[in-house]
Amino acid sequence: MNEMASTTNLRDHFEITTLISGFFRTMDERRFDEGWAGAYFTDDLRTTTPLGVAEGADAVRHVEEATGRFAATLHISSDVLVRAEPRARTANASWNAHMTHVHLDSTLQARGEGANPLFTVGGIYEGKLRRTDSGWRISHMSMQAVWTTGEPPVLPEETATRVAELTGAQASS
Repeated sequence: MNEMASTTNLRDHFEITTLISGFFRTMDERRFDEGWAGAYFTDDLRTTTPLGVAEGADAVRHVEEATGRFAATLHISSDVLVRAEPRARTANASWNAHMTHVHLDSTLQARGEGANPLFTVGGIYEGKLRRTDSGWRISHMSMQAVWTTGEPPVLPEETATRVAELTGAQASS
């Protein structure tokens, strides 16, 4: 590998890793001001999560709604692997994530005394990215839960039904 290619790969890796960390920080700080998603995603974003597939503005709304189901969250990313194709202005990335979610008081009250206040997930993210005029942006992001502890949030009936259809489980809210 020549020095120019090595420098490009390091720069791409740094920029993509910083993008991922910034996205997680935005979720945890709930900085969803108008246009926030443009700093992290392409307009044609597609997300795949245990709650289903969403595209474009729906995918962005899904991120905001999922975060809002909790009183607080802490997302930690690690072991980011980047395979960039600088000439094509594309990249693939994968990373591990440890996600801790603090349930809303309303969730804890609905579950009764002794309810676990935390829902924790260990998962793997896969992403496809494109270099835009504004820098790297995520165009596809999927998350697969490897393990969980605690109970997931109480979902709105429509969301619970959709999850049940996707997973074959019974809907519960």
